[in-house]
Amino acid sequence: MRFHNFFRVRFALFLCFVLPLSISAADKKKAKAAAAEADQPSYELLQPAKENLDYTMYQRIREEGLTHSHVMDFASALMDGIGSRLTGSPNLRRANEWTRDQLAAMGCSNAHLEDWGEFGMGWQQLNTWVRMTSPDTAVFIAQAAPWSPSTNGAVNGQAIWVDIKDEKDFDKYKGKLAGKIVLLGEMREVNPVDKPLFTRMDDKDLAKTADFTLEKQKAFSDRIQEYIKRAALLDKTGKFLASEHALAIILPSRDGRDNGGSGGTIFDDGGLGRSAYKRDHANPLPVVVTAIENYGRVYRLLKAHVPVSIEMNVDVKYFDDHEHGFDTIAEIPGTDPKLKDEVVMVGGHLDSWAAATGATDNGAGTVVAMEVMRIFNTLQVKPRRTIRIGLWTGEEQGLFGSRGYVKQHFGYVPRSTAPDQLEKPESMRKPAGPLVIKPEQPEVSGYFNVDNGTGKILGIYLQGNAAIAPIFSQWMEPLKDLGVTTITARNTGGTDHQSFDAVGIPGFQFIQDRLDYDSRTHHSNMDTYERLQPADLAQAATVEAIFVYNAVMRDQMLPRKPLPHPELEEQRSAPLKVMPGALEPAEQSTDKDKENK
Repeated sequence: MRFHNFFRVRFALFLCFVLPLSISAADKKKAKAAAAEADQPSYELLQPAKENLDYTMYQRIREEGLTHSHVMDFASALMDGIGSRLTGSPNLRRANEWTRDQLAAMGCSNAHLEDWGEFGMGWQQLNTWVRMTSPDTAVFIAQAAPWSPSTNGAVNGQAIWVDIKDEKDFDKYKGKLAGKIVLLGEMREVNPVDKPLFTRMDDKDLAKTADFTLEKQKAFSDRIQEYIKRAALLDKTGKFLASEHALAIILPSRDGRDNGGSGGTIFDDGGLGRSAYKRDHANPLPVVVTAIENYGRVYRLLKAHVPVSIEMNVDVKYFDDHEHGFDTIAEIPGTDPKLKDEVVMVGGHLDSWAAATGATDNGAGTVVAMEVMRIFNTLQVKPRRTIRIGLWTGEEQGLFGSRGYVKQHFGYVPRSTAPDQLEKPESMRKPAGPLVIKPEQPEVSGYFNVDNGTGKILGIYLQGNAAIAPIFSQWMEPLKDLGVTTITARNTGGTDHQSFDAVGIPGFQFIQDRLDYDSRTHHSNMDTYERLQPADLAQAATVEAIFVYNAVMRDQMLPRKPLPHPELEEQRSAPLKVMPGALEPAEQSTDKDKENK
């Protein structure tokens, strides 16, 4: 009996003192783990296996976006009412102000313009015409190359074709160009248009897009060197032609996909280099781009030693040499007390080239993003996180607007200031150190971009972010009837999502139906409202709105890739020193010196 009493007393003491201590320790451990988890950004936490999708909101967005679309209202106002939007031009300033005012009027907060920095010369084409006056009369299809100077009235001169592939070729033309109109550039082959210029992607095309290519691409550094070499030669060629007192330069239009660069389509996005907007790289002579058929006729006549006279007039207007660029920014504020400071961004670039009205590149992406914001405001969506739209400018010259915005708010890669590097565009210079992260960077869950024309959304590029594939796959399941079926791990480039991806923020470009984007409209004189496809744009706005909605409403931020380390890229890409018996270059020199002695 005493033993049992003793046991009961010991057990009671255990319940009173030891057990609470062990429970307290467990509670403290859990509390510590919870505190540590609270300090972690939610994108670093384990993502849920199943997405909590709001199918009612899916349907509401679909109904508003597909049945009551206003995307073409925005499109006509932007493309017809404002027109081309070359960076630095008065039209682009009008577009900035119009988009800001429209976003405010639809109910967005904090609609404003943000200065991303100095761009260069403001320029506007007023009128351009070119014609052959002998041995026959013919009116050419032509436009001034962006930032071309004026002819200051009509000029008339003998045509001459020059074959310049190297600076040494200048000697062939010294003393022969005064008063001449110079045809500069090879006459390319003009093949028949034996395929439709307007095509939709089929299952085979999408399967190819989904496959991750293992083919090694040409090294970025090699592409940079080729770009710099071509740009330097063009710059020197322009100065040489001006020093020889030529009157003007005519360039042939390049080709498009499936031989689309013919039949009156001209691609006017070059001139004498992509830096002609800078005063110190300004075109020294008037430059026009003409249809390949017009160029070809003069070229063949000159090859046959038939004299050709050209008359032309380039009438342009310059503005400030130091125009600044601006992005249009607006928001729908978040409502969740814990998540409202986090942001999901949507956007596209507002600027265009000057040959048309920039409808598919990238008026389409602009009006789709605006329609996304209109849908949310119309449905009175109360997002948990803040939705922010960014309409970028300077994209065509190097993603200037989005890069400037990202640098001001989220982070940047410091670039080399070595003399040889300063000759290159800033984004092409060698990294001078690791990525610099700013306090706002961890607050951005993701950025969604549309900039591949007017085609509907068929899927999304993951930019190598494997962790997000199962999330997007679930989001897309209810959208398969709209054609949204394809996910690829591939990176895609050439547009503004790269600015976000470069600083570790998930940035995504959608896979879009190709239509006639690369064959006929991209940077061409055919990039007008008529090329827009209303049903495709309504679908694109609907799909993008659903992606944005899911991102702002889920508990956790979108998962991220490891932070990029561009400063290590050169080291990581260097060949391994694994060859037995291989000597270092210094050792090879020493051995040769010994042999010579």
